[in-house]
Amino acid sequence: MKANVIHWTTIVTDVVLINLAFALAYVVRYVWQWFLPALFHDPYRDYLGQQLVLTVLLALTYRYSGVWRRRRGESWLDESARVATATAAGITLMMAVTFFLQPSPFSRLLLFWALLFIVLFIAAARLTRRIMLSLLYRRGIGVDRALVVGAGETGRSVIRTLLARPDLGFALVGYLDDGDGVVGIGRIPRLGGYVELDRHLTALAPIHTVFLALPGAMHPELLNLLQVCRQHEVRAQVAPDLLQLSLNRVEFTTMAGMPLLGVRDMAAFGHITTWGRLLKRALDLFIIALFALPTLLVMGLIALFIKLDSPGPVLYPSPRVGRNGHLFNMYKFRSMVQDADEQKEALRELNEADGPMFKIKHDPRLTRAGRFIRRLSLDELPQLYNVLVGQMSLVGPRPPLPEEVEHYKPWHRQRLAVVGGMTGLWQVSGRSDLSFDELCLLDIYYIENWTVGLDVRILLQTIPHLLSGKGAY
Repeated sequence: MKANVIHWTTIVTDVVLINLAFALAYVVRYVWQWFLPALFHDPYRDYLGQQLVLTVLLALTYRYSGVWRRRRGESWLDESARVATATAAGITLMMAVTFFLQPSPFSRLLLFWALLFIVLFIAAARLTRRIMLSLLYRRGIGVDRALVVGAGETGRSVIRTLLARPDLGFALVGYLDDGDGVVGIGRIPRLGGYVELDRHLTALAPIHTVFLALPGAMHPELLNLLQVCRQHEVRAQVAPDLLQLSLNRVEFTTMAGMPLLGVRDMAAFGHITTWGRLLKRALDLFIIALFALPTLLVMGLIALFIKLDSPGPVLYPSPRVGRNGHLFNMYKFRSMVQDADEQKEALRELNEADGPMFKIKHDPRLTRAGRFIRRLSLDELPQLYNVLVGQMSLVGPRPPLPEEVEHYKPWHRQRLAVVGGMTGLWQVSGRSDLSFDELCLLDIYYIENWTVGLDVRILLQTIPHLLSGKGAY
């Protein structure tokens, strides 16, 4: 969707809502008379001039305070706060105008109600716009085609952000990098080197945005690439490589008034503070306790189904690598025949996953009960025990097998910085349909941007994915 369409639709909607809010403020003040009774019942037409002046003042305030400048990735609360601040400034100007002009009639309480309703109406409109655009972007409608230049740590940070946040409205067509022997990151193709930017902007047109994520030593080349983008009238965004770290890994401190930059130890903290880990642990235990009885009933029925369906134990202990390389047994309901591990090498050529993972969509080792419980991911329920004892969390990177970790590239190991989880960002973004590199990018994005709210959102998004069975096998 073109930016101008969104921009002007937002302006027109805001102007309409300002006037609707003013009309409602009049009704509340003079018809419903909330809080204070009205001594005089002035007709609405006497306030039309003030309504027009307020609309113009708020339009100017919104224009110069950046309310109508769309910022991708900004939270709804931050956007609403900017609307509230600008609206309060506009109302203050209106109060100043009325002080000098002394219009009759005039009501300060009416302006108070107008302030409240304008903020509420516009904040609701922004939320509605976010939901509508997110739905369109997830279907590939109205997205901006984007190209990333650079595939170092900074470039991968940009790529994983674009993959993890489809609501930002970017469709990544590929990246440029001078590295030798690299063909791509997951399904994101490497299109060539930096010097080929001009050719690719022509061949892949239209490209709407180019993200320049080059190492600090290549700042001279950065100026040339910016010039190429200007020639093609393509928007260029520069990702600063601040020691090639995510800003979430940088601590800003002062010492005797002197600003200092510190680096958080990702391996030790995984970007989650002590309080954050306590909150995450409390959320895990609360949810398990809340659904304990129905979950135990379902698990009992599944155990009976497995026992009646095929010989062998009900549970399957799978050795996994946890936080910082710690080994533990992750429990699952057995969904395969007893000698499934012995058959794995013979089936290696049927592997449909890239990287070190092993996945077969129609695995011949599955039992009848296994196909059913895997379809709804019910085989994962015993991992609630791992969550209870602190080896896992409800949300986090999926714990890998030891043989998978042996084939990790150095940057892949960043996903081992936190406790693994039963579900995660990559599961709700595509589950088994994602490539291994994309999986790692999403996991690292989760680690660098963790909040309790993100965990709750992933848990809520997991429910429809489980019911649909998409990507589960």
